[in-house]
Amino acid sequence: MSVVLTEKPAPGVALIRINRPEARNALNIEVRKLIAQHLAAFSDDESVRCVIITGNEKSFAAGADIKEMATASSVEMYRRGLHKLWRATAACSKPVIAAVNGFALGGGCELAMICDIIICGEGARFGQPEVKIGIIPGGGATQRLARSVGKYKAMRYVLTGDLFTAQEAFTMGLVSEVVPDAEVEKRAIAMAQQIAELPPIAIEFAKDAVLRGMDAALDTGLALETKAMQFLFASEDQKEGMAAFIEKRKPSFKGR
Repeated sequence: MSVVLTEKPAPGVALIRINRPEARNALNIEVRKLIAQHLAAFSDDESVRCVIITGNEKSFAAGADIKEMATASSVEMYRRGLHKLWRATAACSKPVIAAVNGFALGGGCELAMICDIIICGEGARFGQPEVKIGIIPGGGATQRLARSVGKYKAMRYVLTGDLFTAQEAFTMGLVSEVVPDAEVEKRAIAMAQQIAELPPIAIEFAKDAVLRGMDAALDTGLALETKAMQFLFASEDQKEGMAAFIEKRKPSFKGR
């Protein structure tokens, strides 16, 4: 059976499931490649409007596969191109929701942070414990965690390797919602359906504006937002959405 499974649990929604329960869903090279490949395919699939990444009830992903890297040299690590896979994963144009149960550690926490929305169970545990094995995060945590929760909280966890709870993650602003453990996937699918019913071009433009604006000066981000909003007046979905609002009916968005 594949280490990464896909399914479509609802119209417009695709789900990617990490499937290595014997290794707590550790992210080996095969898993990383398959996630990047599936996200690239879903980006180009007009029938998919929102993607969910999840694991199982015990682990979202408990980090990198240490056995794969323990004896590797610097050159070997470079040639594996894991940094390219992280970039490919982050490049998905569709909204991506992380549905997190159990452990999201190291690369698993970084994978969740690549997503646009994080929904986790009350029993979820997050962390960047890389310093405990002699390295530092390599999938973006030194940058994304600091941008999400601020320098001082990020330093506290990156420098100690300590884990933190779902509620602590929510309080820091790292996760979007905390729900009962048994409700995580159901809630992620419901939110993905909600997004999938909205105009897909507008959704993609909104995601792009937020992400690009985060790394830009405020004036630059506002200019990007304005141009994107103005462009959307060329879409059929804008005409349909506003007409439906005026006519007090439910709109039907076609992605045109």
